[in-house]
Amino acid sequence: MGETLYQIMGRHRAPSLPERKPSWLKVKAPGGPNYLRLKQLMRQLDLHTVCEEAHCPNVGECWEHGTATFMILGNVCTRNCAYCAVAHGRPPKFDPAEPERIAEAAFEMQLRHVVLTSVDRDDLPDFGAWAFAETIRQIKARLPETSIEVLVPDFQGRESSILAVLEAEPDIYNHNTETVPRLYKKCRPGGRYERVKGIFTYAKQVAPQIPTKTGIILGMGETNEEVLQTMADLRTIDVDILTLGQYLRPSDGHVKLDRFVTPDEFRMFYERGMEMGFKHVESGPLVRSSYHAWEQVQAAGV
Repeated sequence: MGETLYQIMGRHRAPSLPERKPSWLKVKAPGGPNYLRLKQLMRQLDLHTVCEEAHCPNVGECWEHGTATFMILGNVCTRNCAYCAVAHGRPPKFDPAEPERIAEAAFEMQLRHVVLTSVDRDDLPDFGAWAFAETIRQIKARLPETSIEVLVPDFQGRESSILAVLEAEPDIYNHNTETVPRLYKKCRPGGRYERVKGIFTYAKQVAPQIPTKTGIILGMGETNEEVLQTMADLRTIDVDILTLGQYLRPSDGHVKLDRFVTPDEFRMFYERGMEMGFKHVESGPLVRSSYHAWEQVQAAGV
């Protein structure tokens, strides 16, 4: 009795999960006029959004705000991460006209900030780097004042692919860390924690003017102490922006949910992250990598 959150954060004890989601994880079902308009536009242009594919709980809020995260390179991933809702298998052939279609959609929507992400495409020679770079160029040609964030896969750590995207000059370079090192084998078997750190180290070497960003999802078995150590690791390689959110199990076939992280814990991570020197920390149960991305751009000084 009398222990504070800070005293117990290194000794995570996962209680029995409640039968229903906590109140802080409940969101209003999407269905506003702007949401419906954007959904129709995406289908007309044969485009995918991670908002839909990854079952993001904030799709209604973000789409009503006029912000969406485009998922390029199809909607079938070559990897099978244990936490991810996106389909995996053999992807369809890449459509080289897709960057232009996305730029047309961004122009029609008159977006001020665009987020581009993709599935892993280990089947492509450059792992999809050209598609990111060309989409950036196409959007900038139509909307020169619009800021662009890329949430890229790891490109298997290949520096030529990372460089190709950075040379197209995105305003934020994002790659998600996803979890703590101990859980990589279980949750992210196709990824490597050291590779993630190498990606950010290289990005800062070749394009120090471009802010870097990463995200961690909580509730897959990590301890608070491990999260704080991972955050500290990311600051040592000068990552600028950090997002932390709650893992929500997509199905019984995905990694088991270990705990619901409380709003107080998320607040603690925010405070500690800002103390560590991140330019911006977005930390909360419903936070996803692109949540409030328009605000993060301002915080990073873009």
